[in-house]
Amino acid sequence: MAKKKMLFVYNPKAGKERIRSNLLDIIDIFAKADYEIVVHPTQERGDAIRAVTERSDDFDIVTCSGGDGTLDEVVNGMWKSKKKTVIGYVPAGSTNDFAVSLGIPSAMRQSAECIVTGKEYDCDIGVMNEETFVYIAAFGLFTDVSYQTRQDVKNILGHMAYILEGAKRLSEIRSYHFKVTSDEGVIEDDFVFGMVTNSRSVGGFKDITGKNVTMDDGVFEVTLVKLPDNMVDMSNLIAAFLNRDINTEQMYCFKTRHVVFESNEEISWTRDGEFGGSHTKVDIRNENKALKIMIP
Repeated sequence: MAKKKMLFVYNPKAGKERIRSNLLDIIDIFAKADYEIVVHPTQERGDAIRAVTERSDDFDIVTCSGGDGTLDEVVNGMWKSKKKTVIGYVPAGSTNDFAVSLGIPSAMRQSAECIVTGKEYDCDIGVMNEETFVYIAAFGLFTDVSYQTRQDVKNILGHMAYILEGAKRLSEIRSYHFKVTSDEGVIEDDFVFGMVTNSRSVGGFKDITGKNVTMDDGVFEVTLVKLPDNMVDMSNLIAAFLNRDINTEQMYCFKTRHVVFESNEEISWTRDGEFGGSHTKVDIRNENKALKIMIP
């Protein structure tokens, strides 16, 4: 009987370069499960998208290892190829929010074992102006920290690198005026931060997106944070936000399948921790159960 074929895409620089000390063990786990493996280490941003778009037809499973950004590229490549090959994920980044949300182990060998012994799960994804995201699209306060923090700093300090970089930005707080149109209605206001999520964890903080979040229900959790009057209120607001203690005078929180953000100025967005471009209009829709991924 012919062996199953696996494309294994990994980012050698993700996290603290954890993949280096685990790579042979991971490949051995896949080989013992009777996979014929093609290994593709990414060389630059966008490389995983190209690898999957060009080759996903040839494989029974596409596995990736890296941070959430690497997974985002693999899913984006799958979306562009118009295929639905099952994806395996071995998390190796600094926070791995999506893996946490799905219960995928952080230990790399254990997550590799889950790929060969686990089950398929049909998960929602987002499409933002025709580019996919796996678990978050966001704008505003600190959202550029993950993609503007140098990789070597991330490798040395891990998650602390994001905190230190974010602390530098407190003096740069500003608001953005948006008209937000969703299935739930229209909101027009000034916001310091906004996120559209399909995740139970963001930035390493669990339950920040709400309680009882499911990843396959066809809707996003949307959180919009207004501009406080002073820094004391900002401190209280950040604490309330992190604890999901919703103050309706300062936050809008709702679920929706489709949402459109419109602004008079170009505003920078992030998709899964990577730069998502600057836009005056962002159209985000939920693609229900569009991602097939292995979970424990």
